Amino acid sequence: MDATAWASFWAFMALIAFLGILVYLKVPAMAADWLDSRAERIRRDLDEARRLREEAQALLADYQRRRQEAEEEAEAIVDQARREAEAIATEAQLRMGEYIERRTRLVEQRIGQAEVQAIAEVRSRAVDVAAEAATRILSERGSGETGQRLVRDSIEQVRSNLN
Repeated sequence: MDATAWASFWAFMALIAFLGILVYLKVPAMAADWLDSRAERIRRDLDEARRLREEAQALLADYQRRRQEAEEEAEAIVDQARREAEAIATEAQLRMGEYIERRTRLVEQRIGQAEVQAIAEVRSRAVDVAAEAATRILSERGSGETGQRLVRDSIEQVRSNLN
């Protein structure tokens, strides 16, 4: 055997001794335990991830349901506000119509009162003018027998009007 063969032989023997020491020290069992514990840890992590995913999906479904409920509630609130606004607008129109009607009646009453007052003032003025004209005419023509006759006729007329 040459030196290379002996070197290969001793390298092989060293490898076998090394493997024997590893088996004696139970390194393969430790490696297997370590791999088993790592596999178990990975399995637990996967289970935890699966559980968290299910929780997340449940939370997502809950939030989507709540969002849907909130949207429906908001829509109901908007509809209610719209109905209330329409009712308020209708009531305001009614009140405005009543207010305008009251104001129109009040103005018509004032106009009627002003009309009555104006007619009374015109009549009063006409009576004053007629009385003044009658006074002038009587003072101009009312002397003597004609004046006496006019006074008698006027007194008779006033008596007949008063009775």
